Amino acid sequence: MQQAQTAAEAAPPSARAIAGGAVETVLSRGLNVRHIRFMALGSAIGTGLFYGSASAIQKAGPAVLFAYMIGGAAVFMVMRALGEMAVRHPVSGSFGQYASRYLGPLAGFVTGWTYVFEMAIVAIADVTAFSIYMGFWFPAVERWIWVLAIIFFLAALNLLSVKVFGELEFWFSLIKVVAIVAMIAGGAAIIAFGFQAGGATVAPGLGNLVEHGGLFPNGFEGLLASFAVVMFAFGGIETIGVTAGEAADPKSVIPKAVNTVPVRVLLFYVLTLGVLMSLFPWNEIGTNGSPFVQIFSGLGIPAAPHILNAVVITAALSAINSDIFGAGRILFGLARQGHAPASFGKVSRHGVPWLTVVMMAGILLVGVVLNAVIPEDVFLLIASIATFATVWVWVMILASHVAMKREIARKNLPASEFPSPWWPAASVLTIVFMALVIAILGAFEDTRVALYVGAVWLGLLVVAYRLWVRGHGRVRADLVDETANETAGMSAGEPAGTAPVQPAP
Repeated sequence: MQQAQTAAEAAPPSARAIAGGAVETVLSRGLNVRHIRFMALGSAIGTGLFYGSASAIQKAGPAVLFAYMIGGAAVFMVMRALGEMAVRHPVSGSFGQYASRYLGPLAGFVTGWTYVFEMAIVAIADVTAFSIYMGFWFPAVERWIWVLAIIFFLAALNLLSVKVFGELEFWFSLIKVVAIVAMIAGGAAIIAFGFQAGGATVAPGLGNLVEHGGLFPNGFEGLLASFAVVMFAFGGIETIGVTAGEAADPKSVIPKAVNTVPVRVLLFYVLTLGVLMSLFPWNEIGTNGSPFVQIFSGLGIPAAPHILNAVVITAALSAINSDIFGAGRILFGLARQGHAPASFGKVSRHGVPWLTVVMMAGILLVGVVLNAVIPEDVFLLIASIATFATVWVWVMILASHVAMKREIARKNLPASEFPSPWWPAASVLTIVFMALVIAILGAFEDTRVALYVGAVWLGLLVVAYRLWVRGHGRVRADLVDETANETAGMSAGEPAGTAPVQPAP
């Protein structure tokens, strides 16, 4: 590790900035298997599940289960594509650098900044949600005070070593996972033993999935409309790829985390919402508070609202924490590529890109103002804008992966150690599905504004690139191919690769 740092410092500044392989030589590799595995679990449980699921159910009815399964399958393919690239090029700039390397510097610039935009929007929504949750216990305290407090608290934690971040995410995620499992077990007990769930107007049972208008009460159109919220729920899962640059053993850790995606989708979304809609008719869910409060109340637990409030507060804290981490590391990668101010590429003595954390905290301060002027019913608008940004990033991940696979075949490079399955059919179908989701945003009036905002954002990024990006920022990222390194090392006794410094072990 120290040798790699010395080599990086000896290299010319422009070479260090261009080389993706140099990125991980300055960040601390403090995330182990336990950290990343629970970060992967936690990324699937957030505002989109605890709050957004009710909106998705109202749009599609029980058919929302199909939406989560279809969306989950598409997200799995995105994660396998990202996982293959992350194992081959474990850098913190992640998909921003992959897009720059395989699609060109403009693509990398747009992808990286769109992800930062996505994280900023979602984080503002999450800090707002946190203030609302705290208002349940402290109604006399102004919401903006909670927003301000949590911003400074989490920013301070993110300025410590990445291991502190990993430990925090581990415990946050553990609480959420335990809560979800308890909800599923409790709900299943109610269904199995026929208890009358509190607040329910009909007896619980699987029949509730089909007895109130059928599986598709709002038709196929309702199913399509729900994708705006469903895909929002999966947003942020790509943060797993961002951890590659700080994982102690990315070749082992990343595949294990990525391969848990299908289980997480089935457990946390499909099974949870299936139990929920078996307990209560779908048209009653969310009409009397959180759908998860309904489950706890149905179990006859007097403190149900307080238990649920503690869980959703944990979920919000975890989401904000991940947003700050993910956006900060992508900004770090953008700075190394010449696509962001060079100051964002500086790290503290703990190996943390401190200025990116400060910037994200500054962006979140906008949430203090928004809490005073924005009504609480704008969730769908925020979700749809975030969905556009999320899906755009996923499309760029898939496109980068396609370009990488074509280059591997064209140059006869060593096969990937973690290849994406069903290539190329699955990748092409997933890209088509993502395009469909973007079209759906424009098809419905309540989400159409997201398309307008997204188009303006992408246009502004292209203009910004043309006006301000110069020098090595106009050059493709130069990433070390660690698969090629290992193969060359076995045959020639020395590592290969295109970056001017060796990757850290």
